[in-house]
Amino acid sequence: MYLTAENLKTKTNEIIEKASQGKEYIVTMKGKPYAKIIPYREPNYKKQNINENKLFGIWSDRKDIKDVNKYVRQLRKER
Repeated sequence: MYLTAENLKTKTNEIIEKASQGKEYIVTMKGKPYAKIIPYREPNYKKQNINENKLFGIWSDRKDIKDVNKYVRQLRKER
């Protein structure tokens, strides 16, 4: 749904409430789109347990590494 910057200014609470329920808005100024208001979604990486991360599976066949988590973190620390 399109709305003007003036409508955003006067109905901010109502718009934010509807956006939290899934509605998306495009804010216009002088007839041109300038911004988009969308519902906030928690990023997936915050919900994912690092031990469940499939990327760590690429190290699973390394017999010389006992703790893959610790090894990868050490590699990243040295950057």
